[in-house]
Amino acid sequence: MTTAQWIEKGTPLFMRTVAALFCGGFATFALLYCVQPMMPLLSGEFSINAAESSLVLSVSTAMLAIGLLITGPVSDRIGRKPVMVTALFSAALCTLASALMPNWPTILLTRALLGLSLSGVAAVAMTYLSEEIHPDHIGLAMGLYISGNAIGGMSGRLILGVLIDYVSWHTATLVVGGLALGAAVVFLKILPPSRNFRSRTLHPRSLLEGFVIHFRDAGLPWLFLEAFLLMGGFVTLFNYIGYRLLASPYDLSQASVGLLSVVYLAGIYSSAQVGALADKFGRRRMFWVAITVMLAGLMLTMLAPLSAILLGMLVFTFGFFGAHSVASSWIGRRATQAKGQASSLYLFSYYLGSSLAGTLGGVAWHYGGWHGIGAFISALLVMALAVAVKLARLALLPANRKPA
Repeated sequence: MTTAQWIEKGTPLFMRTVAALFCGGFATFALLYCVQPMMPLLSGEFSINAAESSLVLSVSTAMLAIGLLITGPVSDRIGRKPVMVTALFSAALCTLASALMPNWPTILLTRALLGLSLSGVAAVAMTYLSEEIHPDHIGLAMGLYISGNAIGGMSGRLILGVLIDYVSWHTATLVVGGLALGAAVVFLKILPPSRNFRSRTLHPRSLLEGFVIHFRDAGLPWLFLEAFLLMGGFVTLFNYIGYRLLASPYDLSQASVGLLSVVYLAGIYSSAQVGALADKFGRRRMFWVAITVMLAGLMLTMLAPLSAILLGMLVFTFGFFGAHSVASSWIGRRATQAKGQASSLYLFSYYLGSSLAGTLGGVAWHYGGWHGIGAFISALLVMALAVAVKLARLALLPANRKPA
């Protein structure tokens, strides 16, 4: 059996790898979430309610979730880098096309195709890191990748959220698509080819065996559930906070609401730092702490002062990206076979939570305003915390693996 050629922290290859995956994460989340701050604008322009407007994001995340079940196994067969490169270029082109669409159905169609394209990055990036980075440094590397996700999510929201106060949403979308196209070029140029990838057959029987292995595991199904609950809560808060802050008594401008995306800086910091702490102190110890931080942040957003709401968004974002960093690296270390499938199942749950909870949150907003949103997200986080406590009590790694 060939000895693994790990990429070690501090080497030029490590820097190239994390820089490339940072660019990939940036482009993925910028393209996916840039539409969030313009949901109230879309409600007015197309005469649709908040739940209907949320479909501009939900159709993307739903198609992304479906695509994950395909692109993960495909990458197990043909390789990680080719799938990711194709996905990034396709997603950037779909975004440019969406800016030119004349009506709501065609906008949703291009957003659906964008989500399907992005599944090729989302499904494979985690697997690539878990295969190529030395196990002792996987938490840090995954955290840096997720930092790119956070910066992308922040930048997409920030750029489009500010620009639509001065130019049309079509022009603003073209700007974001152009930036993502540039990130795709950088990704293609600097990402090292896989050295530890071993091709796996796409035979349906082998795919079924992979799924069975993962769902028989003591911990992986619970981590899949955590992805659904945590991402569902996170997207719901950011989908509808704009509606609250644009209305009385706050009456913020669209640009001001877009600027609130700077709270993602907390996620950029926490994803790397909490990931490194998980390497040091164990994932079971850090995971439930990060979820508790999310719940504390949510409670702050329930208060009336704008300063408390902003602090709550900051704390909530810090906790979410920390929890996601821990869970992501945990999946890569837990799965001993068919790693692409394991990552796909985790992210399928993650984006399914985004799609379903993000739209259901519109119903909570309609009937209960921000208190309805708070109750809905609280229910998700309490369930997530209960699952995290259960995970902390399980021996989540096989006997021949290091403790998580």
